[in-house]
Amino acid sequence: MAVKEVCESVSAEDTVKTGPDTPFLLEECEKEKEPWKSLLKRKVGKKCSCTPDRAKSLLVDSIPILKWLPRYHFKDWIIGDAMSGLIVGILLVPQSIAYSLLAEQDPIYGLYTSFFASIIYALLGSSRHISVGMFGVLCLLVGQVVDRELILAGYPSSTNQTFPVYVENSTGAVCDRSCYAIMVGATLTFTAGVYQVLMGLLQVGFVSVFLSDSLLSGFATGASLTILTSQIKYFLGLHLPRVQGWGSLIRTWINLFKNLGHTNVCDLVTSILCLLVLVPTKELNDRFKAKLKAPIPFELFVVIAATLASHFGQFNEKYGSDVAGYIPTGFMTPQVPNWSLIPNIAVDAFSIAIVGFAITVSLSEMFAKKHGYVVDANQEMYALGFCNIIPSFFRCFTTSAALTKTLVKESTGCQTQLSGLVTAIVLLLVLLVIAPLFHSLQKCVLAVIIVVNLRGALRKLGDILQMWRVNRVDAIIWVVTMATSALVNTELGLLVGVLLSAFCVLGRTQCAQVLQLGQAGDRELFEDLESYKGLHTQPGVAVFRYEAPIYYANQALFKKSLYRKVGLDPLKEKARRKKLDKQKKQEQGGEEQKREIEVSTNVFLIQHTTFHTLIIDCSSMLFLDTAGVNALKEVCKDYKELGVCVLLVQVNTSVIDSLRRGGYYDPKNDTKDVQFFTVGDAISYAQSLKSQNGDCDTVV
Repeated sequence: MAVKEVCESVSAEDTVKTGPDTPFLLEECEKEKEPWKSLLKRKVGKKCSCTPDRAKSLLVDSIPILKWLPRYHFKDWIIGDAMSGLIVGILLVPQSIAYSLLAEQDPIYGLYTSFFASIIYALLGSSRHISVGMFGVLCLLVGQVVDRELILAGYPSSTNQTFPVYVENSTGAVCDRSCYAIMVGATLTFTAGVYQVLMGLLQVGFVSVFLSDSLLSGFATGASLTILTSQIKYFLGLHLPRVQGWGSLIRTWINLFKNLGHTNVCDLVTSILCLLVLVPTKELNDRFKAKLKAPIPFELFVVIAATLASHFGQFNEKYGSDVAGYIPTGFMTPQVPNWSLIPNIAVDAFSIAIVGFAITVSLSEMFAKKHGYVVDANQEMYALGFCNIIPSFFRCFTTSAALTKTLVKESTGCQTQLSGLVTAIVLLLVLLVIAPLFHSLQKCVLAVIIVVNLRGALRKLGDILQMWRVNRVDAIIWVVTMATSALVNTELGLLVGVLLSAFCVLGRTQCAQVLQLGQAGDRELFEDLESYKGLHTQPGVAVFRYEAPIYYANQALFKKSLYRKVGLDPLKEKARRKKLDKQKKQEQGGEEQKREIEVSTNVFLIQHTTFHTLIIDCSSMLFLDTAGVNALKEVCKDYKELGVCVLLVQVNTSVIDSLRRGGYYDPKNDTKDVQFFTVGDAISYAQSLKSQNGDCDTVV
């Protein structure tokens, strides 16, 4: 049964001319409450109904390609989609191989991951522009988990392995190091995907709003420093195991300096040459992106040239340079995740799921806003979840949206996710034919590609002063998140950033102050007396505003701030009066004693303003909890005992309901349920009142 509302408007003709002591009244809408049983029955029936129209709508909403593909403008969009898909596919080839290195996987698995992610997101994603694939931060997190599980399983480091080690998994198959690494990566990916789908089912897509831009930026920069550090060993050709645990970045640099004498000169020279080529050309692409129809794929050119040089120069055989090794063609037989690993990686998978979802949703909403359409956060959760669950059976690892490839996709004319299918075709061609040709590609070249793509995140280090000038709280969140992610632990950095952001929000409500308001001329405009000149107060009335909700955590601070600003603490005043009464009783007679008491009383009274009414502007109070209602009741009661009337002004309807339920309006205590919609109405009402002793100018 729908909620019925009976509303009566107040017109100028129906309004009776009110006197100065009668506040302006609005008649509230009477809402007929529906019994919770019938409400629950109606909502469940609506959600669980199965009609042809609802089934069709659910199918179309769950698979967005069914919605936009029938309305595809072939002549207008096909060229842009084909061009963007082709360019992104070309860029993905070297990046997929490179990011496999970061995730502790063989190159073929990176190509698999990009291929399946492009297809699945094209079918299920609600964004038209983002490119889903491997993202450096997620690859780092996956690599850390994989390396930890390899050590726990008894496998030696890849740099120190001199003999094959095999482990029998739960399926009865025998695994070498590479096989077990992708088994861990796939299981981690499957678990993260399950988390994301469950969050989509629970409609918790809103959690992305709690991950602020400063938090995500700081986390990405801190993780980028860790990624940079992890790749330096490939630059130098050093065979060092990945450092695990807290403080891994510092310990890795210490190991690097200790082993500088073992630098492979061939790898070092190759790294320097690749940097000298890629950094300037990337800058040229960025500077002239408005004039270029498509970015020039210098990464692919460098990979081809480096592969040819390594192959014909026999860098692996002559100089001991590490190379990508054999890359098979085609697809391997699907395999199920190793269920026994899930307890070990469940916590890691949750942090990966949150990071991947937050990055994907933030990019989706950014490009949707830019191009004038809407994305569904919960559908993005589903899409990303299935981009992880389904590929995990095909030896893939975790994916999310990637900013650089998304920018390339948008700038080259992408209109729909059909471009993702074109990208998948390019990757399929590489998987079936071209992949083995990268056998001689040096790992140091892949490391250079990874580091060069970190430029955007690392540049944020130079923006700290600008962030500090714009917003100090956001700058602190950024610095703490970045430092924790880089210097302590990557996953811990995200948690610390979330907690710090929450404490900053709570802290702002703790730091809110009570402001004394003054009126601007005869206008209905009241602002802070300390912030603006030319404001004046009303005789016998003090107006204050508290610019925060009142709840359990700040209710004591509210009362303390209010009493300090008013200049009269009711509790101290009552205690002082009791002390004087006690002195009168203890000390007998004597005119001198009586004069001393009167003089002390007069001295105290002179220090305080003459007012009979305290008005609290509640326009900034978004909500009240039980503690907040009790705090206002105590303020009203304490001041009433001193002869001061407390009036609440501009109270929103939710706060009014809280006050009523909490018993603030109590006729027995002369607290009437009267609403003042303007400060001026409250002042007029207060000035028409008489204080309890009949004198409006009573010193209280």
